[in-house]
Amino acid sequence: MFNWQGRTDTEDGNKGLRWHQVVNQQGHSDLPAINLVGLASDLGVRANKGRPGANEGPVSIREALANLPWHWGARLIDSGDTLADSDLSDAQSHYANAVSQALLQSQFVLGLGGGHEIAWGSYQGLYNALQTSSHQTKKIGIVNFDAHFDLRRPAPYTSSGTPFRQIHAHCEQHGDDFQYACIGISRAANTKALFDFADTTGTRYLLDTQCTLDAAKALLTPMLQNVDQLYVTICLDAFPASAAPGVSAPSALGIDVLFVIQVLHFLAQQQAACNYRWALCDIAEMNPAFDIDKRTAKLAARLGFEVADALLPTR
Repeated sequence: MFNWQGRTDTEDGNKGLRWHQVVNQQGHSDLPAINLVGLASDLGVRANKGRPGANEGPVSIREALANLPWHWGARLIDSGDTLADSDLSDAQSHYANAVSQALLQSQFVLGLGGGHEIAWGSYQGLYNALQTSSHQTKKIGIVNFDAHFDLRRPAPYTSSGTPFRQIHAHCEQHGDDFQYACIGISRAANTKALFDFADTTGTRYLLDTQCTLDAAKALLTPMLQNVDQLYVTICLDAFPASAAPGVSAPSALGIDVLFVIQVLHFLAQQQAACNYRWALCDIAEMNPAFDIDKRTAKLAARLGFEVADALLPTR
């Protein structure tokens, strides 16, 4: 288990608390909770011919989160990491079980990666929790901030580039709608075959050259009105290499951080209007082996902070 530590401002009492001081505190079980669940894996990145090192990602994100201020009347839980040593599918299943357990306790899950193979585990965790908690079919919508579709064929093996194709196959197998939107797609980083498959499957997407808040709202609102549960995943290679050098495939252009933060808050605000529940978010492709001045880890932590700020009640 990660050793949470950081600055303490005792002179400010409860108003000076930081993430490392509130994590895994006992009591106040009636408060809403965020549960940190990690998948320490770069097996999918290696299989996708990317730069290894993402298995250390969850720890680096926690280190960056530790000193951030805690503004909310809520609990913070750290469920630790699933370690992917040799069998990716097995590790994804163990991670999915941890996600399901947290969701079934009405805790919001913030997944920490690791390569973007975390997405297949996150989806399975949400799907299984919904199957356990209700006999009624629940439509899942996915919003992915990413330079890549990650819709590659999973044959002969799965990777960090295949999770949403795996999800599509799962939807087809179970008769579910494939509700997938990808924001930040680079035409220079996806083949014609991937664009064709995206079009064939009804994937919604915005190119990195099209990313304005109005464009994102127009793209996402029809999907949000047609889903019951929302899963958001943030691939750090969606951002410029200057802001996120610590990834497998740094972006030459990337999308604006403030734009993504605005969309995250929009997704939280639209829950009541569109009648869906945002249950799960993960942050993927954190690779500290290539990080500079911990820029990528700090960005990942800020994004986690913004998700919490969008969803939790202020103290």
